[in-house]
This record gives sequence, structure tokens and C-alpha cells, in this order.
Amino acid sequence: MDKQYYMYVLLTADNTFYCGFTDDVTRRFAMHVAKKGAKYTRVAKRHPLTLLYQEAFADKSTALKAEAAFKKLTRAKKEKYLREHGIQDFTPAKNV
Repeated sequence: MDKQYYMYVLLTADNTFYCGFTDDVTRRFAMHVAKKGAKYTRVAKRHPLTLLYQEAFADKSTALKAEAAFKKLTRAKKEKYLREHGIQDFTPAKNV
């Protein structure tokens, strides 16, 4: 089987979306949770994080294009995209 790449979307505790791409969603999400991922997700007020969505692509180029396209959307259009892909809850996780 060929290697797959993923576009993924996180929901942060401050109710923002973070979109990225990877070849291993589980590993990448763990990096974000450990505050060793992207600079955006290292900020304490953004934790805890929720992995909302992931989509597999056959190649890196297509995954990168999907990530770029998602990032250009308005918040309303991002929510619409996610709803169309089965995500209905946009309630951020809270620190306990």
C-alpha cells in the first residue's frame, strides 16, 4: 500500500481551528498535545485540543492543497465544510 497523507483539523480550547497535514495523525496530534507541534498549538490557552477531523489523500501534494484551501475559508465556511463531513459539535474541551 502506498503512503497516505492527511489533512487534519483541531479545535482549540479558545474555540479556534488549527489545520495541518501529516503522514501520521496519531503521532502529530500527540506532538500538539505535548506542546511540541506547531507554534500556534503550543500556547497554553489553546489547550486542551480536540482532533475534530482527518481526511486521507493519496499523495502529499493533494493533502497540502486541501490544507491550504481549508485555511483560506472563513470560520462559517470551515464549519459548513466540517458539517458536510459529519462533524456537528464545535464545543471546545475545557481544562479540568
